[in-house]
Parts: sequence; C-alpha cells; structure tokens
Amino acid sequence: MAILSAGGITAFATISLYQGNEKFYKNVAMPSLHFFFSPETSQNIGIMAAKWALIPKCKVEDGPLLKTSLWGLEFSNPIGIAAGLDKNAQAPSGLFRCGIGFLEVGTVTPVPQDGNPKPRIFSLPEDEALINRCGFNSKGHEYVKKRLVVRDKRGILGVNLGKNKESESAEEDYVQGIKEFSFTADYLTVNVSSPNTPGLRSLQKKKELENLLDKISMQVLQARDQTYKKPPILLKISPDLTYEEKEDIASVVMRKKVNSYFDKNSSGLKKYLFPLIFLI
Repeated sequence: MAILSAGGITAFATISLYQGNEKFYKNVAMPSLHFFFSPETSQNIGIMAAKWALIPKCKVEDGPLLKTSLWGLEFSNPIGIAAGLDKNAQAPSGLFRCGIGFLEVGTVTPVPQDGNPKPRIFSLPEDEALINRCGFNSKGHEYVKKRLVVRDKRGILGVNLGKNKESESAEEDYVQGIKEFSFTADYLTVNVSSPNTPGLRSLQKKKELENLLDKISMQVLQARDQTYKKPPILLKISPDLTYEEKEDIASVVMRKKVNSYFDKNSSGLKKYLFPLIFLI
C-alpha cells in the first residue's frame, strides 16, 4: 500500500510538473522547496527546472496594449526578470516560457569567481524578502557568452556586467564586458551598486563615474563599427544614495548619453525589516 501511495504521489507530481500546473507549484512545489532546502539551493533547483522546461508555461498571448518600445527595442510586455536569478544564463528559454517580456542575466564578471562564503542568502518570510551577500558569484564571460550564442532568440535579453573582486582595474572589467556581449545581448547594464563587492560603490562618485562612462562609450562605438549594433547601456546605482548624489549621477548620465539608470539594487539598510534580522 505504501509503495502504491508513493507511486501515485510521484506520478501526480510528475504530471503536474510536465503540464505546468500553477496550483501545484503554488501550494505544493514551492512550499516544499522552501521547507527542505536553503534559499540558494532552492534558487538553483528552480533554475534547473526552468532549464528543462519544468515550470508553468504562460498560456495567454500578450495583447497589443502590452507592447512597449524603449531604447529602440520592442518588448512584448513590460514585465521581466531582473539580474540575480539566472546569473549564468542557464535557462533563458525556460524562463521566457513564463510569459516575461525581458530577462536580464548576471551579474557576470570577466573571469569566474566563487563569490562570498556560504550561507549568503537568508529568507525573511515576515518581510517577504531576502538578504543576500553573494558577492558576484559568476562563471565568467566566456561561459555565459557561449550560453547566449546558442539560445533561441525569443524575448529581450540583457546582460548585467560586474567586476571581479580582485581586479586591478574596474574600468577594464566593464569595458571587457561591453566588448564580449555587445553582439549577443539586446542591452547591457553596468552594475556599480552591489554592496557585496568591496570598493564597487566608489564608482558612483562623480569623477570616477565620468571616467568609467567615457571608456565604456568608446568601447560601445568600437562595437558598433565591428558588429553594426549599438546596444543600449543602462547604469545600475544604489538605492541608498542621497538626493544630492543622485543629482550628480543624473548630470553625468545626461552628458555621457547613457540610455537609462535605475536605483533598484540591494539596499544595505535594515531599519525597516523585522527586528530578528539583526541576529543574522
């Protein structure tokens, strides 16, 4: 009887996974994943499920009212997945099955690095949030580039660029990223705002940012000459900056003709979180 019950449960779960049963995912799969595994392991399992098309497929086509034009790109809808989920472009095709309009992979560093020691992701159920201090764990430019070359071309795909922790030149790391991904990405994000990489946020200072964007602009022009493609460049800054600091950044961005910037990276502030967070 126990064998039959286990077999029935396994069969039901397999069929539900294959069919993309949303109720099964919401009420069974996700709670089980969070109960039995750490947040980072849960994320990795989710990426593998997406890679093998074991996540629900969106059965509704995007209507014309959802279409969005931005930076010369045509988005089927304005809902997307930010960098940090599929760090190494393991599952772009599977994630686009969910019905998203765009996906940003990364953060990607020039050479592979492990990031910070584990555990480095902590679940905060009371706040419906996570604390992460991953530190740009990445398989590097070469690995991600190979993954993107062979992907199917559905959806808008961006690449989030970072620097290696031990790099002697942050500027050269970003320039190398522009060079590597200008042909394979629809847009590129220059991430200078992670709180988990020492010295990275200093690149948000006015003078340092001007120098960085000058070098990036030169590489973008070279990429355009070589590939006849000029990908939009986005700048990712910290949400913890003061109003005056954001004004300085905005003035630099306007002069350097960056396509856009946004301040939605991880915050280093904990004052709005559930009090137990200070025990982590």
